[in-house]
Amino acid sequence: MAGKSNEQIGSPCRIAAFSLYTLLAKRLDGEDVTMAEGNSKATATLLVAVLGAVLMACALGGCAGSSSGSSVASGSGSATTSSAGAASAPATSGSSVAAPSTGGALHVEGTRLVGKDGRAVQLRGASTHGLAWFPTYVNDALFGELRTDWGANVVRLALYTAESGGYCTDGDKAQLRKLVDDGVRYATDNGLYVIVDWHILSDNDPNMHADEAEAFFRDVSAAYADHGNVLYEICNEPNGGTSWADVKAYAERIIPVIRENSPDAVVIVGTPTWSQDVDAAAANPLAFDNIMYALHFYAATHKDDLRAKAAAALDAGLPLFVTEFGICDASGNGAIDEEQADAWIAFLDERGVSYVMWNLSNKAESSAAFKPTCSKASGFEDADLSQSGAWLKRTLSQRFGTSGA
Repeated sequence: MAGKSNEQIGSPCRIAAFSLYTLLAKRLDGEDVTMAEGNSKATATLLVAVLGAVLMACALGGCAGSSSGSSVASGSGSATTSSAGAASAPATSGSSVAAPSTGGALHVEGTRLVGKDGRAVQLRGASTHGLAWFPTYVNDALFGELRTDWGANVVRLALYTAESGGYCTDGDKAQLRKLVDDGVRYATDNGLYVIVDWHILSDNDPNMHADEAEAFFRDVSAAYADHGNVLYEICNEPNGGTSWADVKAYAERIIPVIRENSPDAVVIVGTPTWSQDVDAAAANPLAFDNIMYALHFYAATHKDDLRAKAAAALDAGLPLFVTEFGICDASGNGAIDEEQADAWIAFLDERGVSYVMWNLSNKAESSAAFKPTCSKASGFEDADLSQSGAWLKRTLSQRFGTSGA
């Protein structure tokens, strides 16, 4: 990508530079200090003093934001390591965005994702809707906007298995596979991590289509074996009475298939009750490395109780990844609760949990990022965004900046 590199200027230098700007602005505006004739010497003195602060900050903090120990992959603040050995959440204000160019292939340490340099990484971004239904949003320009304008560093490709158009029902397998390939390519070209999501939903139990899942993941893990930015989500939302024992048996069949081609890839496993029963997984986790467990929430429905369950799972050492959430209710098309959404983000940031919001489409539902009246597939302006889309863009860009900032 053109423009600045993904590694941004460190926060100490930013703070000092901002101080320079503020002080000079005050002089020009006549605030605090009078800009009188013959005062050039005083002005020069002020400039020298502030520039000295800039140099001192760079010397102490590092202009690339680098530090020893564990921190966000692209130098976006620092993180400490807990007594259990898991990296804690990084500082977020003014952070640059971790990217494959800096974080490289990720792995799991404790409850956190960690980059190739040992720094803790937090992924934040958006999910497509069903690829069969909203294929136009899988495009290079939109993925570039997510990276540079929104501050995202991950996109999720939702490949429905059932439903009309599903990969395991009446969908066009070749076309759906092409959309996955295109999505991985666009994500890679735009400096994004990408989650390949086997999106079970109405099929309830992932074992229903385990044969198809095995063939699919054998194929894609071979195709992307040299892609350090690809993560695999092997069952979106087990539900309908599917137990953790059922999910675990499925995962124990599919994970070795992926490991044959991508031995170190991060694999995300759904949990029962629409990926909410993380406590069941915490009590009996899988015996594989580089595994994370899906937690899904919709802010207007899932509040303190589910956050408490998530906190307990993390405290027990279970690595969580919020591969899907919304700021509306669990139907995906109900009331929006930004206060609860903000509470969730504060919790996830504090614990260093990655998160992906549902969904990149103009579907007439409150969880969609774009207004139903907007027919664009890229080049989005703020007026094109739904309340959910505007919230996500604001949340990502305000907290974490953009690579083009």
